[in-house]
Amino acid sequence: MTKPTYKDLLDAGVHFGHLKKKWNPKMSPYIFMERKGIHIIDLNRTLDALERNANVLRQMAKSGKKIMFVATKKQARDIVATAAQSVGMPYVTERWLGGMMTNFATIRRSVKKMQNIDRMLGDGTLTSVTKKERLTLTRERDKLDKVLGGIANLNRLPAAIFVVDIAHEHIAIAEAQKLGIRTFGIVDTNSDPNQVDYAIPGNDDASKSIKIIVDYMVQAINEGLEERKNLKAEKEAVRE
Repeated sequence: MTKPTYKDLLDAGVHFGHLKKKWNPKMSPYIFMERKGIHIIDLNRTLDALERNANVLRQMAKSGKKIMFVATKKQARDIVATAAQSVGMPYVTERWLGGMMTNFATIRRSVKKMQNIDRMLGDGTLTSVTKKERLTLTRERDKLDKVLGGIANLNRLPAAIFVVDIAHEHIAIAEAQKLGIRTFGIVDTNSDPNQVDYAIPGNDDASKSIKIIVDYMVQAINEGLEERKNLKAEKEAVRE
């Protein structure tokens, strides 16, 4: 697992916080200085947090737990969707539907509906419907897929959520806390780091900064999944 260096974080602009007037005083332990009215994040603290977060996520993946990625900000969507898909983890990048976790049974019903439409469109069940009806169904399926596609294979609640911009995704965090689901997140200088169990101080607005942090987390998850696979293979070999 290649951990980003201080210089990597610097080049990606992870140290840029918000304007001083927008700051949350609870972020003061993570602020290095103020420059031209902007808070600069202490990247040594970021490096420590990256390592701590990565270790926990690796262990979770190793024990077969699901980590849901949440990022509905425009500059983070594609980065997060691609990263989560690469390790087969659920993700929400379109919009967070209230009750996505606290009302999981209802969400699962919508996912099943989407999968049923998929099946009907694919297996020729719909030969007797009109073109217009088929179009309506296709549109409905696309609409559902946009919001629920990233969690289509999630059969039970995730063990953790990883959030880009905890202030922006406060509903997701509130739901996770209510259910005792562990929370990880990138925390900028305008947020309260105590809102999540595992905070990574960093710029949550620039796509380069988001990418370097998310990619490292995904690398850790991938390692955990590999370890899990190897353990399974070893057990099977012993049985034989």
